[in-house]
Amino acid sequence: MHYEAIVIGVSSGGMNVLKIISAALPIDFKIPIIIVQHVGAHSDSKWIQLLNEKSNLLIKEADEKEKIEKGTMYIAAPNYHLLIEKDKTFSLSIDERVNFARPSIDVLFESAAEAYREKLIGIVLTGSNNDGTKGIIRIKECGGLTIIQDPKTAESPYMPKSAIDGIEADYILSLEDIVELLIKIDNQNNNFNKLYK
Repeated sequence: MHYEAIVIGVSSGGMNVLKIISAALPIDFKIPIIIVQHVGAHSDSKWIQLLNEKSNLLIKEADEKEKIEKGTMYIAAPNYHLLIEKDKTFSLSIDERVNFARPSIDVLFESAAEAYREKLIGIVLTGSNNDGTKGIIRIKECGGLTIIQDPKTAESPYMPKSAIDGIEADYILSLEDIVELLIKIDNQNNNFNKLYK
């Protein structure tokens, strides 16, 4: 399978997790990564700058109507839902909170599932609510690949546990193993591209 995007949902404990992922992915990693991290409505983007300092990939806040590019990690802006349109661009919304959150993981995952179908990878990581469960179910229904952090390895196990209760995930892994799997999938993608050029 040739995957076109990765969506990640993370809440409590997320900053540490994103530091590990962004530092571990290699400079030639191509699949775009779109992230909802639950943050306060008035958070600034300093933490994104800190992630960028240790990352091999460009990390940026997602902008309205922005086209999704390879080799980039996009983070949802505070106080806006982040959606992916069918033409693979971003849309920002100030609709009501979902699961007490804006941005909501479910909103991103459900829109991404419709845009990418079986070419999407959905990942639920550490967190202390059930945001992401409905979204990962939708990704599975659309044929996407589903990965959940092993709750035993999560700083806050509730969110991955809720996702595991919702679906039979393709993978339940530690964070380190998730990173290894993503690198392997990206390498397979690149080989696929060479074969079919």
